[in-house]
Amino acid sequence: MTLGFAPPTAASLRSSSESASRLARMLEPSEWAAAGIPLLRNPREVVSGLHSRHAPTPSTAVIAVLDHEERLAASASFVRRPVAADGWEFRNALLAHLRRVIPHDLRRRAPVRTAVLLYCREGDERWTEEDGAWMWGLRDACTLHGLRCGAYITLTGGGWQVLGEGRGGRRPSSDSLPLPLGDGPAELGLLTPRTASGATEPLRRAAAR
Repeated sequence: MTLGFAPPTAASLRSSSESASRLARMLEPSEWAAAGIPLLRNPREVVSGLHSRHAPTPSTAVIAVLDHEERLAASASFVRRPVAADGWEFRNALLAHLRRVIPHDLRRRAPVRTAVLLYCREGDERWTEEDGAWMWGLRDACTLHGLRCGAYITLTGGGWQVLGEGRGGRRPSSDSLPLPLGDGPAELGLLTPRTASGATEPLRRAAAR
């Protein structure tokens, strides 16, 4: 009797190749920490403001663009499609929503606005491969839209966490009710979109459900 191994099928080779590609399109926490991501001055206020505006539930991503004074220029929220975590897919989704709510800055010599991503999910604050795919997608989407890549923040039942920085808090969490705008800390005013003249304008929000 001859023992041997069946040659891999085309389907199994394709599956292995796709899996390897997905793994290449994610960032480890050490890679993210070494990327020089700018620190948020007031992460709690940013998280609270976005939570109040978008009331994210698990599987909801909130992409926000902040100006140089950490004021909100635009934001969009959408629910992640139930597919395998892939940085390329996440990049495309983030880029599509950025294009809907704010013009690109590709003509500038250097980025002046920063995009941050808040992702509400199940589980705890520890890094997952899904987080790594979102990090890769955020970094690539920022490059293609002429923005500075900013913080990646998870929102879970235990609270919020700025991955790669070790900063976080218990509230808001994925279980907490959003505060009405204006009822939170005074710093939430930093998240009021403004026009070039300084006048307040309505928030531009794109939500895909």
